[in-house]
Amino acid sequence: MTPPARPAAGAHRAVGAGPLGGAGTDTVRLAGLRARGRHGCLPAERELGQEFVVDVTLYLDTAPAAVSDDLAKTVDYGELAVRLTRIVEGEPVNLIETLAHRLAAACLADELVEEVEVSVHKPAAPVPVPFGDVIVTVRRRRE
Repeated sequence: MTPPARPAAGAHRAVGAGPLGGAGTDTVRLAGLRARGRHGCLPAERELGQEFVVDVTLYLDTAPAAVSDDLAKTVDYGELAVRLTRIVEGEPVNLIETLAHRLAAACLADELVEEVEVSVHKPAAPVPVPFGDVIVTVRRRRE
């Protein structure tokens, strides 16, 4: 019986990766991004605005960036944070579900991102009883 072939020198495969390689197996997480928005169904929410907190987990293959040590081969999370903040601070929507979908679409606009999970926190939501937070989480995959 012949032993399995060894990978070529310098070849790699991400831990936990499937047979096609590491695509989508690594994550980059941006947690606790804070921005003021005017989202909500109530007039006071639109007039006064409130703080929203966003957590984003990007699923992508980070191996090309790690091997080359090149920012162009991964997601620039600083630039992403600016884009997401602009969305939160931008055009108001009634539902944080809508906001979460817009943020997910912005993340998937980067061709390196295979999948994204976005959580939008609305800690000052107009809930008539004591509560800690309202969170909507969506997970979207590149089509």
